Amino acid sequence: MKRLKKNSRGLWPGKEKWNCQGEKIKQKEKDHIGEQQKTEHSTHSERKRRDSFGMFDGYDSCSEDTSSSSSSDESEEEVAPLPSSLPIIKNNGQVYTYPDGKSGMATCEMCGMVGVRDAFYSKTKRFCSVSCSRSYSSNSKKASILARLQGKPPTKKAKVLQKQPLVAKLAAYAQYQATLQSQAKTKSAVSLEGFSWGNYINSNSFIAAPVTCFKHAPMGTCWGDISENVRVEVPNTDCSLPTKVFWIAGIVKLAGYNALLRYEGFESDSSLDFWCNICGSDIHPVGWCAASGKPLVPPRTIQHKYTNWKAFLVKRLTGAKTLPPDFSQKVSESMQYPFKPSMRVEVVDKTHLCRTRVAIVESVIGGRLRLVYEESEDKTDDFWCHMYSPLIHHIGWSRSIGHRFKRSDITKKQDGHFDTPPHLFAKVKEVDQSGEWYKEGMKLEAIDPLNLSAICVATIRKVLADGFLMIGIDGSEAADGSDWFCYHATSPSIFPVGFCEINMIELTPPRGYTKLPFKWFDYLRETGSIAAPVKLFNKDVPNHGFRVGMKLEAVDLMEPRLVCVATVTRIIHRLLRIHFDGWEEEYDQWVDCESPDLYPVGWCQLTGYQLQPPAPQTSRESQSGSSKQKKKAKSQQYKGHKKMTPLQLKEELLDGEEYSFLQGASDQESNGSANYYIKQEP
Repeated sequence: MKRLKKNSRGLWPGKEKWNCQGEKIKQKEKDHIGEQQKTEHSTHSERKRRDSFGMFDGYDSCSEDTSSSSSSDESEEEVAPLPSSLPIIKNNGQVYTYPDGKSGMATCEMCGMVGVRDAFYSKTKRFCSVSCSRSYSSNSKKASILARLQGKPPTKKAKVLQKQPLVAKLAAYAQYQATLQSQAKTKSAVSLEGFSWGNYINSNSFIAAPVTCFKHAPMGTCWGDISENVRVEVPNTDCSLPTKVFWIAGIVKLAGYNALLRYEGFESDSSLDFWCNICGSDIHPVGWCAASGKPLVPPRTIQHKYTNWKAFLVKRLTGAKTLPPDFSQKVSESMQYPFKPSMRVEVVDKTHLCRTRVAIVESVIGGRLRLVYEESEDKTDDFWCHMYSPLIHHIGWSRSIGHRFKRSDITKKQDGHFDTPPHLFAKVKEVDQSGEWYKEGMKLEAIDPLNLSAICVATIRKVLADGFLMIGIDGSEAADGSDWFCYHATSPSIFPVGFCEINMIELTPPRGYTKLPFKWFDYLRETGSIAAPVKLFNKDVPNHGFRVGMKLEAVDLMEPRLVCVATVTRIIHRLLRIHFDGWEEEYDQWVDCESPDLYPVGWCQLTGYQLQPPAPQTSRESQSGSSKQKKKAKSQQYKGHKKMTPLQLKEELLDGEEYSFLQGASDQESNGSANYYIKQEP
């Protein structure tokens, strides 16, 4: 984070270097504004001077040359002239036209954003941006568009949209609505059932987990001290100019990547506060406008408050913090991912947890991979996971450690497919298996990968190489071991005997075990087993920064293509209890604090991934028998009357959809070593 300072002329820098020490430089007695006048063609010799803010003398607005340059950034086509019927305002010899009310306004057919017609994209002015134009073309079915605007969850085979989500545009639209409050006839709001993080947080006074809690997310390791009161330059939406202009705004509240901003000069007036993604392309450090030749124009609502806006900004911005000058570059670099389409990997077989299969990277969105199993001819047999997930490995991994592997019928790699370099995968901690180590038959406690809300009595069934273990849930194992799952010895998803009791967690006993309440001493004696040594388990607890009640975006590991609005409801050591807003507690999941399946608020908007909003009451009731019913069916494997293997479960699903394996199955991070309170079902 950098503090603003003035240069030798008493002004903020345009392309000058920042004061790294954050020192204040005393203001000169006189502000030499507009010392440099550009010598251009005679037709522009009377051009108005710009100060270092990009503001213009006389009236703080934009001149003809700046208007044209700003317009060119918005559209590739030439801006059409405004209708002659619009009011004309003359100021210091310059003529400006302002659209009034409905005149000159347009509504985007893709996202519903309302704005100045001349700033819209294409000759027909049907869309507000290139993104909306392309998205409309690729999603021409009106039903698909309507479903997205209403925030409805996608169908099983719905594809994630790779377009800028609506949050920023909805915020811009809300600002536009506020500017029309003084008019007698206001434009009716666009009826959307879409979800807005800003409204959700404001209306409930929620707090969000800071970006620094997510080391795997963009900017997670270089977020710096971005906090409240940081100043930025943002588009000024409270303005009737036909071109894109900017103004200074301060951060009022942070929620992940999202920031609640207030235009400079509004003081305690929050009427035009708006939310935006701080990593968005329209957010810039103070001084960017001066360096880029963009105009700074005060909002129309407050432009009467001061006669000398230059002096006002000099006073307010001296010593203030702003974004680092290379912030946008860091954002771009942090969103470059090494995994590419057509790469081959080994990934867990979602129908048989005990083995892996070869899959092809079909697409990469925000570091999340859509993997298509190699034998899938129509590319519908897929699986979603993060590139740092412990469920994916390099080709040859299974053979190297002795893990079961399903050989593909495809004996030769298809053209264009290539093996992923081993160094791109998440590294596991090296262990020494030469001394005291895990042995087959040892008992422990483990998070059930088919029911992530439960910690169960478990047994080590096989010891593999490089510290990997095959584990089964007592009393619920298939005869052929097809539901064994792989955890690394350092996984935060396995715990020593007695862990739940010490941390006041209800341990799920083996199915059919009648001696309740369950006592480990009695069970070990009855089964003739020994407990795995406590010293072999992972006891590292990082300073993760999560707090109970924090909001975030989390993958539903029972349906890993979905990223949902979620809340941290309990923290024990490094283990987080994740609740999906709008759903019952039985769908909660235990996840490790360093899981790559947790993201800051605003991650979906930043990456273009589709966010699943909280389920309303009516949706919960109607969908309890559909997609979420699969979750319940899975959870009942250990709470109901019988145990089903993944293959049996797949056959019993009424809709015939394939079973989606929880990422927690072999996740050394997704399910941490914290403790959890699991409410026992009768």
